[in-house]
Amino acid sequence: MLSMLLVAGMAASANAPAWQDGLDWHGVHVSMSQDAQGSYTLAWPYGQRVIPAQPLHTKTASLLFDGLFAMAQDDLKQDSVTAIRDGAFDHGQPIPCQCFETGLKWPYVWTRDLSYSVDLGLWRFDPARSRNGLQFKLSDVRVPSAPQGSASRQYVVMQDTGSGGSWPISTDRVVWFLGAQHLLGDKAFAEDVYHALGNTLTQDRQYAFDATFGLYRGETSFLDWREQTYPAWTADNVVTIGQSFALSTNVLHYQALQLAATLADAHHDAQAATDYSAQAVALKTAINAHFWRADRGLYMSYLGGDGTPYDTYDLLGIALAVTSGVADGARAQQTLANYPTWPAGSPVIWPERADQPIYHNRAIWPFVSAYALRAARVVNAPARIAHEIESVMRGAALYGSNMENYELLTQGQHVDEGKLSGPVVNSPRQVWSVAAYLAVVTEGVFGLTEDGRVEPKLPTSLVPMLFGQRTSIKLDLPDRQITLQLPAHVDGNLLVADRTDTHGTNTVVTLKAIQVPDLPLRTDAPPYAPAAPPAPVLIADADGWRVQVDGKVVLYINGKRHGSIDGNGQLAHQPGLSCVSATRIDAHGLESLHSPDTCVGDVMKVVGSWPRTWTAPATGNYRVSLDYANAHGPINTGVTAAVKMLLIRCHGSDEQRLPIVMPHSIGVQRSTWGRFAAKAGASCHFALDDGFNMSYLTHFAHYTGGAGGTDGPLNSASIGDLLIAPLGVAIATP
Repeated sequence: MLSMLLVAGMAASANAPAWQDGLDWHGVHVSMSQDAQGSYTLAWPYGQRVIPAQPLHTKTASLLFDGLFAMAQDDLKQDSVTAIRDGAFDHGQPIPCQCFETGLKWPYVWTRDLSYSVDLGLWRFDPARSRNGLQFKLSDVRVPSAPQGSASRQYVVMQDTGSGGSWPISTDRVVWFLGAQHLLGDKAFAEDVYHALGNTLTQDRQYAFDATFGLYRGETSFLDWREQTYPAWTADNVVTIGQSFALSTNVLHYQALQLAATLADAHHDAQAATDYSAQAVALKTAINAHFWRADRGLYMSYLGGDGTPYDTYDLLGIALAVTSGVADGARAQQTLANYPTWPAGSPVIWPERADQPIYHNRAIWPFVSAYALRAARVVNAPARIAHEIESVMRGAALYGSNMENYELLTQGQHVDEGKLSGPVVNSPRQVWSVAAYLAVVTEGVFGLTEDGRVEPKLPTSLVPMLFGQRTSIKLDLPDRQITLQLPAHVDGNLLVADRTDTHGTNTVVTLKAIQVPDLPLRTDAPPYAPAAPPAPVLIADADGWRVQVDGKVVLYINGKRHGSIDGNGQLAHQPGLSCVSATRIDAHGLESLHSPDTCVGDVMKVVGSWPRTWTAPATGNYRVSLDYANAHGPINTGVTAAVKMLLIRCHGSDEQRLPIVMPHSIGVQRSTWGRFAAKAGASCHFALDDGFNMSYLTHFAHYTGGAGGTDGPLNSASIGDLLIAPLGVAIATP
């Protein structure tokens, strides 16, 4: 289906009109008109929307562009509420909040949605409401005796309900600081930001940071419907996600560390500023060392907990890597150019999943397109800038609202394909989509930067639409007007500032056309990855392990690619634990997601009351985990992931502390694992201390959707065997 629609989509794109007063797409005509009072009417074959005159205006040759700017403002007004609600909080009763709700179908405030929206520019349009919403997502600790608890207020950022019982399976709550950094002019709020930043980073360093890789663990930011983007088997077990490393989440931590260094310096805490800065530099190095896939020229979306590479990519993570400066120089340009796109816009993940419905899979999300637009501006990529602007405009025009998402090829708000139909959920006036359109106007076309400078990077391909026969276009904002003036000759591919004159609140930028190297959009990528194979079967024999797999696969052992086998193979006995997964490669060279691991080797079980005692049989590094069951909530939501700190005291060695996470489970399964060292013959004592989870936060005293809410904090699991195995080696292909 996808390949057939591709041809039709390319034809539609090639014949696209100049979009002065409408557009045509897949046989649908949309028109925009304006009356004498300044109201716009957007009309399409199935209806129309009257858009009242708005306080802010653009004056271009495109009535469509101007009217959609008015529509975004009207959508934002509708998202501006005095109370929010969600069925899982206060039994669905209204909660007072002068803030932005997430969308028509999502009348609540979610940490990541709001934070990305504010970062995309809502801080310009309503700073008070932006601050209020962000403040709503801060919380103190309701149990002073809890780790990181305090009798006084100690703010941290909340991770919303989510995979396996929330944080630290999901760890992208630091995105909050991406939005908050724009609102530090309010001194009281700035102090809250500073303290919350220190507390949140301290927690994440303690429970989510892996010193071996130098990376933070946890789920990809925004892509939180597990089966859509992770292997299908994670639908019932999210431990692997909690053990893994995500590009987007690590880039967000990098940006939070940079902000912490800046704020610590402003607070005259030189040592903290130095420490945060050093952590940021080290994290950037680790991201580039582990996520960059040279054979693809792309940053991978996520890695397994042992560093296993996954041949999967997401646009938000890549865009954030570029805009944050994590990806610099040639890599920044290369990763964006190598990320594929289709005529309707850029998918949020690639490759797509043939067995999953449309939502994150096979979909365009306008807010991600806006971040891709930002990244394209960073690397001066005119074709990509124009492509993302057109995609966001088209989606808003086709459906009379800034929708949550669209199907990849038709840019449909819903496509019927049986069990694969979707988008499964699609809300009008989704706040980060609204923010995306506002960003398209302010940043993408008029070049308004965060610090108020005007730096246009306007593709000349958009001149016919925006300028027509005009010599200038204008943007009226509450406190200023920006005018862009065309040069006498437009003979390059990018319009940039030649001269900037400011008269009071009016900034006039005379443009010049330049020619920049511009890699073409990648439109020939195969859409789907092959399906993952079943887990390998390993059978012990005299020579080691006989490996049985389904067809021709690639084996990975302890995080490293080992080689291909077809049906059967042999592995020699190796010291320590060997964890083997398999992938399948298709005719296009795309690699599937990984099968579950099959682990073989000596695993020692330590039982009994705590503390438990074990004697190390040899000097070396060991892997430790727990058998457990956590029935306190479903796999996809809640706030009661059980988090403990395993204290290991081995004779002759310093104490070692390892976070152990036990998310919601279906029956008994293995926890996340950690590494520790021991000397031969050393007696080691293991104790479990309480850790921290989201149910300890005061905010979740209002949670009525499950355990850990109104009934009080809950951080427990049914714990069985303590499992210890010598760490194996990575067995790579010679």
